[in-house]
Amino acid sequence: METPNIKDIVKEKYGEAALRVHSGGSSCCGAASATEACCDPITSNLYDESQKQQVPEAALGASLGCGNPTPLAMLSPGEVVLDLGSGGGIDVLLSAKRVGPTGKAYGLDMTGEMLALANENKRKAGAENVEFLRGEIEHIPLPDNSVDVIISNCVINLSTDKDAVLREAFRVLKPGGRFAISDVVTRGEIAPQIRESVLLWVGCVAGALDESEYRQKLSGAGFERIEVEPTRIYRVEDARAFLSAKGVDVEAIAPQVDGKFMSAFVRAAKPKPEVTPETCCAPTC
Repeated sequence: METPNIKDIVKEKYGEAALRVHSGGSSCCGAASATEACCDPITSNLYDESQKQQVPEAALGASLGCGNPTPLAMLSPGEVVLDLGSGGGIDVLLSAKRVGPTGKAYGLDMTGEMLALANENKRKAGAENVEFLRGEIEHIPLPDNSVDVIISNCVINLSTDKDAVLREAFRVLKPGGRFAISDVVTRGEIAPQIRESVLLWVGCVAGALDESEYRQKLSGAGFERIEVEPTRIYRVEDARAFLSAKGVDVEAIAPQVDGKFMSAFVRAAKPKPEVTPETCCAPTC
């Protein structure tokens, strides 16, 4: 049997989510509005009320993230920030407010429907320091050393070439730049058939890296000061309704997944070049 193309499946799912939002619904489990509770424990209840008031409802409704990377990134006025897999644009719009008019917030997404929704949300928000780019996170369409901070919200785990994503993130970050994302990670051994499930992959599970492997890949890409901080640990009971709706035999997989999947803040930094007498042109360094 031919292996499904994960990238095409992700595009289809996120495109359908954007269209549901356009029709007045939510990306979350087909809820009638962005304010309804989501049955997916990964994507629910990520933003506080003050943040919800800062963005159009459609941006909130299109959110399929697993965390809230904007406060994690500790953005400052004047910085340039890039959101990998920006979806409906909620984290880009929140970041744009933090970096202010002297800064810039980019969003990168490969799904046409999500980009259209994001640009509509940009217009509604009146955000002039925002730009949405079409492309893949494995091939970022920005120059070397051009970004201060990279954020992402439950997207890198969906890539089938995470090494390429992290190399590209390292390339576009300025020396000293920060990598501050939310993602799903795993802890401990998980049966291959669980990881290979396409439904679970698109639901942010099968593509997730073990936390130790995440550290190794970041280090291999050149990053330093690497931290992986779990923020939500998922129990089977939390996800029973969601998994059952996807046709998953919850009782059969419970011992293999309970407590092994979690959302985490993943932080790292691109090293600054060492200052030596040869590189220092001032009277004192």
